[in-house]
Amino acid sequence: MALWCVVLLTLFAIAESQSTISFNQTDLQVAMADMRSRSYHGFVILLKILNSHQNSLQTNDLTFLMPNDDELSQFSISLDQLPDFILSHSIPTPLLLSHLLHFPNGSVVPSSIPTRVINITNMGRTGLFVNNARIVTPNVCQSSSIRCHGISAALTFTNMVSFHRTPEANDQPPMNSNVPHPAASVKKMGIPSF
Repeated sequence: MALWCVVLLTLFAIAESQSTISFNQTDLQVAMADMRSRSYHGFVILLKILNSHQNSLQTNDLTFLMPNDDELSQFSISLDQLPDFILSHSIPTPLLLSHLLHFPNGSVVPSSIPTRVINITNMGRTGLFVNNARIVTPNVCQSSSIRCHGISAALTFTNMVSFHRTPEANDQPPMNSNVPHPAASVKKMGIPSF
């Protein structure tokens, strides 16, 4: 019995020490170069600001879900809200589009903020949706262990205080974020399905 306790404690100590491995800055720099090459400059700027604070990103095992620059420009994100915004737009494991397509329709995965979950909905020819946003530019980050996908809108969550979007004159009332609405989330994008 004592031997099992020693083995379990050793395994726990090894797992705990591996979880505190520092974030690989090279992977982040390479991922940001991939993002810039596909014109996700706004998201890169937000990552640079966040990364300038100690311990903001803890792991390289991430998938970023990136709104485009036009969508980001419509949001007012304070410095205090930035970590929550970036982490809620990430999944704590690297996932290519082919991985996401294998999830059963309606699957729920955690974001990097445990209280905020992301609904995965495959609408066939209409595309793959994460909460209210359609994946419009899959597999942007190819050169590092970090994965990222461009999305048609900033994510909304039913279980959080939403980020404040600058209202437009023709904005419609918010839709239920549990059910994707392709026409609304893609209306500005005009991007064909992948």
